[in-house]
Amino acid sequence: MARSTVRPNSETTRRTPLRTFLHTDDGVTIDSVYDPGAVVYDSSRPTAVDLVFVVAHGFTGDVDRPHVRRVAKAFARHGAVVTFSFRGHGASGGRSTVGDREVLDLVAAVRWARALGHARVATVGFSMGGSVVLRHAALHGELSGERGGEAGDGGARTDAVVSVSAPARWYYRGTPPMRRLHWLVTRPEGRLVGRYGFRTRIHHRDWNPVPMSPVEAVPRIAPTPLLVVHGDRDGYFPLDHPRMLAEAAGDHGELWLEPGMGHAEHAAADDLLGRIADWAVAQGG
Repeated sequence: MARSTVRPNSETTRRTPLRTFLHTDDGVTIDSVYDPGAVVYDSSRPTAVDLVFVVAHGFTGDVDRPHVRRVAKAFARHGAVVTFSFRGHGASGGRSTVGDREVLDLVAAVRWARALGHARVATVGFSMGGSVVLRHAALHGELSGERGGEAGDGGARTDAVVSVSAPARWYYRGTPPMRRLHWLVTRPEGRLVGRYGFRTRIHHRDWNPVPMSPVEAVPRIAPTPLLVVHGDRDGYFPLDHPRMLAEAAGDHGELWLEPGMGHAEHAAADDLLGRIADWAVAQGG
């Protein structure tokens, strides 16, 4: 695996983009892209050149989708970026478990980001990816070892968490888009549509056991900085979802309710992505 060292200087920092297949702890290959970005060193924000954004896309997305590449391009103005396709999506192996085993995919991507020399990692997830970054941070956060997590793997730890358009609880079917999604996931004919219509291969087995829900994960994230972002016109998850997450976070978390915003990457304007990036950079001090 290629390695690089991040050293700020007076010029724009540029390195070579990389694309590779990572391997998860359960043996799935994950299609992954590293964009070194272009960050001009600023003595008032030295942490920007040490920071890498690891982007966790939404369900049926993948690393080559235009909306995922747009997010990566926006974040690359503020730091390096790792994007990847969750299992069952795009060129990655395996089958999607719709947010359960996907935590292992994010672990592999975060380890890679740190192996490339970055001192700080910000995980940014959208929709399904938003639930994954919350559960990942609960299992691999600063204090996870004290709470029965997996802090022994320091390379998988995140330093800041941003969850955009995420559900607070599992099995929600209260909106038409979510009822359609449940049909896609639970019905054989729906999984065929997923495979051939959305390039997403979905596992046929139910969760066993049911994973920790996002709202259960949130209290375990502290003291890692947490930002929850949600649109007030989200057609998938209404505002009780981000409010539940914010309530679970208490004083530890920050909530942005975005006027006029819909759901996930497609609805995240460049201005919002820039503000998210600035927030992540600022968490370094």
